[in-house]
Amino acid sequence: MLPDNSDHPIHETPNQDDNFEFDKPQEACGVFGVLAAEGDIAKLVYFGLYALQHRGQESAGITVYDAQGRTHTHKAMGLVSQVFNETILNELKGALAIGHNRYSTTGSSKVCNAQPIVVETRLGDFALAHNGNLVNATELRGELADQGHALESTTDSEGIAFAVSEAVEDGKDWQEAIIVALRRCRGAFSLVMAMPNAIAGARDAYGVRPLVIGKTPDGSYVLSSETCGLDIIGAEYVREVMPGELVIITTEHGLQSWQWQEAQPKLCVFEMIYFARPDSVMHDESLYTYRMRIGRELAKESFVDADIVIGVPDSGIPAAIGFSRESGIAYAEGLIKNRYVGRTFIQPTQAMRESGIRMKLNPLKDVLQDKRVIVIDDSIVRGTTSRKIVRALREAGATEVHMRISSPPVTHPCFYGIDTDSQDHLIASHLSVEAIAKQIEVDTLAYLSHDAMLKATQIDTSHFCTACFTGKYPIDVPDKLKRTKLMLENTAP
Repeated sequence: MLPDNSDHPIHETPNQDDNFEFDKPQEACGVFGVLAAEGDIAKLVYFGLYALQHRGQESAGITVYDAQGRTHTHKAMGLVSQVFNETILNELKGALAIGHNRYSTTGSSKVCNAQPIVVETRLGDFALAHNGNLVNATELRGELADQGHALESTTDSEGIAFAVSEAVEDGKDWQEAIIVALRRCRGAFSLVMAMPNAIAGARDAYGVRPLVIGKTPDGSYVLSSETCGLDIIGAEYVREVMPGELVIITTEHGLQSWQWQEAQPKLCVFEMIYFARPDSVMHDESLYTYRMRIGRELAKESFVDADIVIGVPDSGIPAAIGFSRESGIAYAEGLIKNRYVGRTFIQPTQAMRESGIRMKLNPLKDVLQDKRVIVIDDSIVRGTTSRKIVRALREAGATEVHMRISSPPVTHPCFYGIDTDSQDHLIASHLSVEAIAKQIEVDTLAYLSHDAMLKATQIDTSHFCTACFTGKYPIDVPDKLKRTKLMLENTAP
């Protein structure tokens, strides 16, 4: 759901070096939907989006269908808790609703790009929420514009919605129209859709972005980007929407399924390592368990003698615990995260900027004093935050700082719904591990190997997209789109 003009490296954002989150890849969004057995459900969708807030913090929206099949949508810029209140939710009455959290990229942080997207058709309103990114977005939008559709946003998501409406106007029913539209799309997409009396979910044939099905004790069906969205409203996990599958859920027929394209599973492995919440379940176990396991693998591959192991909150902590248990080196909390520092338009003073990352992370001096420290993080993208963390640890009294990364070096950008820098801003694309270690000022640096990362999943290792580490993109990316982010002729040595 990134803009179709995807030439938007995040390094253009002012003062981003002062923002801890900007030195991480950014997830594009979270999607959620409920078809209730009875009663108003806007609050269920609200809490589902609240649980998925980590997947997008720029805008949020909910579309509800009332008893007459009419849509009522509220969406705005901001966090879920800022966009909605009790009064707004009480006005969104209906037993069928979908919602969306969005992380918007440079140049697209505006309400016209907020979702769900609603379009009119002869069969009633069609609503759509999208997680992912189409690699043929410009082509699809051009075709739709030539056919007279007035697209209002700059997102590829709107193109999918209009492709469905066009197929409906050609005489197809909902199931046929959605499949016709999906076959016009190339790229990554997990969709939650709604129409009068039904919700639907679909994934691209590669299943790059996740989508799951749940059911509440009263029989309500739920679609969610992650299982943590099910847990918060008391829904039980049923199964994932399979790659290449379309499900349509109605109160009359329950859940119906069509395999609209042959599955070629390539789940984004960064969902496992970093993006998804650690309490979410993938492949029948929590991601916390997987992240502890890659920490153990990291200890096997790159042990170094030290006094304590710490994790960079929050995503580095499970791997740090795994590293500690495997190595026998004590785990400690050496960095405390201020979880109430959200995105703000108030810029820090120069003195605060010079103090590094302490608005977000603060070191514990009594834990770190005179200690040899191993610090575990999930990734290094540009290296600016890593260097500030290392400096803060040394200032707090650490005598040695050894950094271990629970993923391989990120050398290539993503085109499938993750907002990453252009390749020339990815530090591992042009520097060796030794050179990166020098730049971020650590005593030693080591990354998890590609093989160990996949082996730790304990499933078929061919079922993951690892393009950001290898440059091997499972879905062909047009050369014009590649040129917007692939800025180097040679990758890392």
